[in-house]
Amino acid sequence: MQNKKCKICKGNFFNNNSINFKKVPSSAQNFPEKNNLKNDRGINLNIFQCSKCGAVQAINKPVSYYKQVIRSSAFSKEMIKFRTLQFRKIINKYNLKGKKIIEIGTGQGEYLSILDKFQVKASGLEFSKKSVITLKNKKLNVQQGYIDKIKYNLKNTPFDAFCIFSYLEHLPNINIVLRAVHKNLKNDAIGIIEVPNFNLIIKKKLFSEFIRDHLFYFTKESLSKICLINGFDIVDISIVWHDYIISAIVKKIDRNKKIKLQKIMPLNLNQLTLKKNVIKMQIDNHLKKFKGKKIIAWGAGHQALTLISLTNLSKKISFIVDSATFKQNKYSPSSHIPIISPSQLHQLNFDLVIVLAASYSDEVIRILLKNYKSSFSICAYKENKLITIR
Repeated sequence: MQNKKCKICKGNFFNNNSINFKKVPSSAQNFPEKNNLKNDRGINLNIFQCSKCGAVQAINKPVSYYKQVIRSSAFSKEMIKFRTLQFRKIINKYNLKGKKIIEIGTGQGEYLSILDKFQVKASGLEFSKKSVITLKNKKLNVQQGYIDKIKYNLKNTPFDAFCIFSYLEHLPNINIVLRAVHKNLKNDAIGIIEVPNFNLIIKKKLFSEFIRDHLFYFTKESLSKICLINGFDIVDISIVWHDYIISAIVKKIDRNKKIKLQKIMPLNLNQLTLKKNVIKMQIDNHLKKFKGKKIIAWGAGHQALTLISLTNLSKKISFIVDSATFKQNKYSPSSHIPIISPSQLHQLNFDLVIVLAASYSDEVIRILLKNYKSSFSICAYKENKLITIR
């Protein structure tokens, strides 16, 4: 990999410190139907860390839909409360009442609709034409587009503030996006930049969090450096939302100012591969007693799909249960297991359910214990280990 360079700062990757996961899903969003299974194949996911800026990154190509924002948990009551308190605090602290704020990557307007309730001039930029039409029908101020050049001109500039929520990690052209945003801001403008917290993945060895959709993985240190490279100083940076998100308040500075990046220490990426091997062994040992039995999994989120592919569970599972209707009657990407609804489970005979529902696992376990017959066994993948429930 000596010929590969960091996509952000052109630094070299650390040697002998990488991840190579084989046959992982090629997408976290596209679930194949029976008639196009032959066109769906897993990919090899190759992950490295830059020795200069520290950004952990995949050298794979982006997914086809990377320009649009797709969110899954934005409408939860807890998230709405969190964003409302966050926006109120920032608007008051930085005197943004009556000022222009733009969200880059608006999605379905989950966060913009909250921001719009405050006394600010809120607007958004979203690539998906369908989403933009929906948002305009909701009377939200949104422009359709995607930042693909530094001289990209946003409408109604300059802005007093901007926000980017869990979008940066999907983009192959981070420098271009941040520098274009920089150009469309007033001097001393501030911004909120949020990304998933890679420190948590390292700390808990969450190997199943890797998906092709994410091209970059950030720590507080690497996000700070990337912001500085692109003309933003860190005002405040913290870990929020149950430790899953890094939230940075940034301020526009002169991009011509000389910067010196401090030395980066390598993260131990190899330990994630070792953890994957340990979990595979645990699962294999547990399933030995169910040889010849019917096994079902519950959960088709991206963590579950990656886990199934990396531990060869696809050869042992008959069905996957998931409550998301857009996944039902389709197949899991890469592993090609039929996905059914919870109601269909009543019609089947099975011996073991493996719960792979991430943060919803406790809820799924309660449903299984309360609503289904008691003659089958239950185990769950929780906190990065396999736990026997019944």
